[in-house]
Amino acid sequence: MSINNDVQSSKNDLRIISTLLGDALSQFTKLFQNEVDLAKAELGEKVQKISSSLGLITGGAVLIIPGLVMALFALSAALMSAGWSQPISYLLSAILALVIAGILLAIGFSRLNARNLAPRETMKQLRRDKNAVKGIVR
Repeated sequence: MSINNDVQSSKNDLRIISTLLGDALSQFTKLFQNEVDLAKAELGEKVQKISSSLGLITGGAVLIIPGLVMALFALSAALMSAGWSQPISYLLSAILALVIAGILLAIGFSRLNARNLAPRETMKQLRRDKNAVKGIVR
């Protein structure tokens, strides 16, 4: 009779273990799906940030040309009226244009920095999940 009890007890233990493993697997699947959803949302935000940054770069590159040409001619004319030579006046105007263009491009590229575009929240949550799964497995 005790052998039958041992066999029955072993079957019950196996059912409990399989139920626990099934529950753990189910929770892990839900957790993984939540992380995928979080990553999708965060990457969507990053794509939007990239597109707006590229728009700023393009807008700055396109709009700077006609405005600066006119401003540079006006600056050169003013320098020549003040007694500066024509080549020096144009050179100073060109240097000013390059500085302004450099500032606009630097702002646009700084917004595209890989560190700013990384999905930080997703990575942080994945680390937490990894530790939680380790805790469940132990």
